[in-house]
Amino acid sequence: MRIGVIGTGRIGTIHANTLSRHREVGSLILTDADPARAAELALRLGETAAPGVDEIFRWGVDAVVITTATPAHAELIGRAARSGLPVFCEKPIALDLPGTLQAIAEVETAGTILQMGFQRRFDAGYLGAREAVRAGRLGRLHTVRALTSDQAPPPAAYLPGSGGLYRDTLIHDFDALRWVTGREVTEVYAAGSDAGPAMFREAGDVDTAAVVLRLDDGTLATATATRMNGAGYDVRMELAGERDTVVVGLDDRTPIASTEPSGPPAADKPWPGFLERFGPAYEAELAAFVEVVRGERANPCDGREALQALRIAEACELSRHEHRPVRPAELPGGHETSAV
Repeated sequence: MRIGVIGTGRIGTIHANTLSRHREVGSLILTDADPARAAELALRLGETAAPGVDEIFRWGVDAVVITTATPAHAELIGRAARSGLPVFCEKPIALDLPGTLQAIAEVETAGTILQMGFQRRFDAGYLGAREAVRAGRLGRLHTVRALTSDQAPPPAAYLPGSGGLYRDTLIHDFDALRWVTGREVTEVYAAGSDAGPAMFREAGDVDTAAVVLRLDDGTLATATATRMNGAGYDVRMELAGERDTVVVGLDDRTPIASTEPSGPPAADKPWPGFLERFGPAYEAELAAFVEVVRGERANPCDGREALQALRIAEACELSRHEHRPVRPAELPGGHETSAV
């Protein structure tokens, strides 16, 4: 199997390394907006560098992995679909619902594959939580608390094209919430704070956000995020039911400290970022993509699953700006799928 990797930044480099080692992947063609970066990575991996995206399609590949900046995702997904190629794409499909719906329509018209990069679906902790909920171990689920906290903010230049904290960061929590519980979000109320560095205000973004979400079975959930968590990278999900409570992301590297005299000690080596925390999950999602391309398994996260997470993020942005509860069903693309 020959795979084209478009984008060789941080996550593109990780994915290229993973695919280069995969026993079913014979070769890679790498390209990037910075050709020298792609050439350097190709040399290091013993793979081929292409001068641009056109060559990826002209030289011939069996599948495409898209890890470019978000504004290029939808166009590249459409181009791959028209070429009859399966695609793995980092989230999101696009920064708006019309662009997302258009890209999905191109994939569905072509009858090709689009697998989205929501790596938490492949993390052992989230898998365990899903199994606990689906098996009824927790009893009736009444409360879910999710959080994503970055240790340090991204560069200021990243913010204007990121889509904002709800679309860029909390979208992972929204996808995980649907996937773990098997329920749909029916209403959100969101708030955000830009009291941190001025670059967030200048980008029209917030550095900290909180959301209250209502699920279709009455379960209440909260989701919080911040770019300014100096203790370390912290991603958790707590699920509380009438019988039991479980926690995702609580281990000896979780960057929290107890104030109780008999509480556990603070982590010696807290997680510094998402690449370290979710390393095995990133490998597992690409292994799944290879299996999907080979026809050995069903698509674990298609474009319509990603659409639902984006709709929740869009509802949060609307709620933050209008200071009111918002139903995702108010937005385009409502009720087109259900959580799996």
